[in-house]
Amino acid sequence: MAEPDPEPIAFGAGQRLGAPETLGISTLDPAHRPPAMPPGRHVTVRVRMLDDTEELFDVSQKASGKVLLDLVCSHMNLIEGDYFGLEFQNHQKIIVWLDHIKPIIKQLRRPKHTILRFAVKFFPPDHAQLLEELTRYLFALQIKQDISSGRLTCNDTSAALMVSHIVQSEIGDFEESKCRSHLLNNNYIPDQMPLIDKIMDFHSRHIGQTPAESDYQLLEVARRLEMYGIRLHPAKDREGTRLSLTVAHTGVLVFQGHTKINSFNWAKVRKLSFKRKRFLIKLRPDLNSSYQDTLEFLMASRDCCKVFWKICVEYHAFFRLYEEPKRKPKPVLFTRGSSFRFSGRTQKQVIDYVKESEFKKIPFESVDLLPVFTCFTHFFVSHSNVGAGSNSPCLSASACHPHGMVNGQKSLELCGHSPGGRQPSPLTSPLLNDAGSIRTDDEDEVRRKRFPTDQAYFIAKELLTTERTYVKDLEVVTVSFQNAVGQEEATPDSLKKSIFSIFEPLHKFHTGFLREVEQRLALWEGRSNAHIKGDSQRIGDVMLKNLQPLTVSLHKQSEALLELEKACRSCPRLEDLCRDFELQKVCYIPLNVFILRPLHRLIHYKQILERLCKHYPATHVDFRDCRAALADVSEVVEQLQGSLIKMENFQKLLELKKDLTGIDNLVVPGREFIRLGCLSKLSGKGLQQRMFFLVPSRCSVMFFPCRPMFLLQIRESEDEWGVPHAFTLVGQQQSVVVAASSLAEMQKWMEDIRVAIETAKTTNGSNGFLTFPECPEDSAVEAESEDETAASQTSLERPAPHRGNTMVHVCWHRNTSVSMVDFSVAVENQLSGNLLRKFKNSNGWQKLWVVFTNFSLFFYKSHQDDYPLASLPLLGYSVSVPSDSENIHKDYVFKLHFKSHIYYFRSESEYTFERWMEVIRSATLSSSGARGPSNKESRPH
Repeated sequence: MAEPDPEPIAFGAGQRLGAPETLGISTLDPAHRPPAMPPGRHVTVRVRMLDDTEELFDVSQKASGKVLLDLVCSHMNLIEGDYFGLEFQNHQKIIVWLDHIKPIIKQLRRPKHTILRFAVKFFPPDHAQLLEELTRYLFALQIKQDISSGRLTCNDTSAALMVSHIVQSEIGDFEESKCRSHLLNNNYIPDQMPLIDKIMDFHSRHIGQTPAESDYQLLEVARRLEMYGIRLHPAKDREGTRLSLTVAHTGVLVFQGHTKINSFNWAKVRKLSFKRKRFLIKLRPDLNSSYQDTLEFLMASRDCCKVFWKICVEYHAFFRLYEEPKRKPKPVLFTRGSSFRFSGRTQKQVIDYVKESEFKKIPFESVDLLPVFTCFTHFFVSHSNVGAGSNSPCLSASACHPHGMVNGQKSLELCGHSPGGRQPSPLTSPLLNDAGSIRTDDEDEVRRKRFPTDQAYFIAKELLTTERTYVKDLEVVTVSFQNAVGQEEATPDSLKKSIFSIFEPLHKFHTGFLREVEQRLALWEGRSNAHIKGDSQRIGDVMLKNLQPLTVSLHKQSEALLELEKACRSCPRLEDLCRDFELQKVCYIPLNVFILRPLHRLIHYKQILERLCKHYPATHVDFRDCRAALADVSEVVEQLQGSLIKMENFQKLLELKKDLTGIDNLVVPGREFIRLGCLSKLSGKGLQQRMFFLVPSRCSVMFFPCRPMFLLQIRESEDEWGVPHAFTLVGQQQSVVVAASSLAEMQKWMEDIRVAIETAKTTNGSNGFLTFPECPEDSAVEAESEDETAASQTSLERPAPHRGNTMVHVCWHRNTSVSMVDFSVAVENQLSGNLLRKFKNSNGWQKLWVVFTNFSLFFYKSHQDDYPLASLPLLGYSVSVPSDSENIHKDYVFKLHFKSHIYYFRSESEYTFERWMEVIRSATLSSSGARGPSNKESRPH
């Protein structure tokens, strides 16, 4: 591989998009090795890069096209190279992509005289799926080329906005004379002169925006355009009308000029083929459609048809398949049709590979060859030395660390720290701001309306979405936790046997069950002709078949939690390993909750089957199977109910033990947890915020950290002390006056404490166990807001690292409390699915995969992600329907509101809207005693 000798070039602030040098270093993989080269005679191939520089690569003539592409990616240390390809003009003057499988010598007639162009081949719908900053930079270069050539057409406003982001990345912050001079000397779009003032106006709004943010915002604007990522292939319909065909991640599109007039999603397409000049699209039968079964388009030649067909095959495989398709064996005698197939990693494989690799980032200060890396060294240093500005996108890889750690989960961790080095609030969510959020339009709504509207379908879909989350939770134990402790000598064999021998078969079983549910829902949604017969619009038969063998294996589930606690108590090393594991992002809730998940899941199956049986008439084809499955599940739930209640109480005591210091005998037989939360203690210095824990036992009543306290009575004392919502705890030797944050909170505490006292009197004459750790005087500072940059340091935080979003922390910052009844209800109310989210002052909606559990919403980009990007604890929030004055003119929208924080969420149907409202109310409306059924909101308009 020959390389020109680069000369050091001086760059201005942020200048890089037009830089002439392409050699760089990766933000993820510092040791990206070149591919193995097959033996044989070598030839020099010229490749034009995205910044219009040319590089020479020395390859074997026998090497395949994939070897050359890998060599180019290795040259740039590009990990996500699968989104790119090498295109060239063949001997028939047609622009084609270099085939990955065929040898180069069979594709390039005159390799020395052919220039290949390195370009983006696959355009994903969401640029946040691009995990490397380098990849987004190359995509930005592609967009710059497309708007310059006129390929990416748009209105003047969008064009000016995109150019302004490019200019910001090249020359830095806006200065009028500098910006005007730059625009006069550089032409970014056809007919740029009339738009110079508009470009400058936009550029003046980007002050403080780093080059990485400019890339992100450029792609954010571009991806909304109808011509984004489009490569038009001229064709005619049967009437001779001139059209253009193209392919995108969604399917095959039809354009007339630069206007999309039709689209055929992959779910609609049964087969793509070509016969001579005719390109054929065979559709799946659809009674509601006026289209013919097979659509025919006439292209310029057979070769044009084949070129477009090959691109369609690759797009379908890259975006729709989980893994690279297997190569078919060659026929012995006769061949029929093309043997072309997609070769390479699919998008899912690329994303999984980058996430799982966890490559280390390189500190740029330690690079010895800075003069050589002229373009990319400046590119990455400019990112690593500039902190995130006020408009930094939350999913951008803008660095917040002086050593250039910019990508992956490390960047999220580092960006969460405030400039002063203080820890962020435990309630801070990196996705809970409007900057850089990914928008959706009404295409989602149109797509939803094509799905079945029967309530049974949405109940079955809830089974699917929650099963996806459940399988991911099982993987936390079978994969992540096993990798963390399974190979350690400190882990007892009995623990390995009790946990992994239980969870591995469960994971295998539920993976198969999930696959069956996905296939049934795909049929139910009409992706095949099975829905015409109606024999796939049911789910009871799938559940009955699978739940019968499942219920047999859950009786030993409680043993796993007991064995884990026993092993941790006897082995401090194992306890440290478990604590370290809980700090990992994949362990988004306490580890013990994952251990109890199979028992909780059985309750969810029972609820889903109850809703189906209630919905179906007795004559429905699915009613009998649902009723039989419900009978099986209900029997097992009843058998396990007593054990589950004990295990939930045991799990909660174990969780409290981690939060409280100096209490070694908290977890003892017979002790029950009742309530934890925040109260203000009245002292000589006034009201001071404290955490209280009501945990009665048969033997004693303790009042930490002062002395044991035997509670004798409790009385209201608001009038006595002149403090709102105050009450007095009277013991044998002391009395304590405390105040709640509201009348409702006071009533909950007083009721639970009275119940504890009366219960103790009827046992052995002893009373409840009430604790409240002392806190520093300055720890009562309000710090519960999602916008806070620093959290109060309290004695609830151990010296060792600890998860910052435990229920103790949330109750402290929200000044509220929760009871064991609340925890039990929360176990039953869990939900997963896609929601559209909107902020109070934003215009667009952001599509997220949302999981509700443990009183919190956890936000993911998709259900395939291994860990959440952010979370929102819901204690203290209220949920309601937006009023007319809020101008939310959408169906199925609910609002979350806490102080100045307002979030809107859209669901896909009336049923899912009511389900989200129901489960969120279980977290926002806490209880002290028995909970009545929550009232559902009326359908929003």
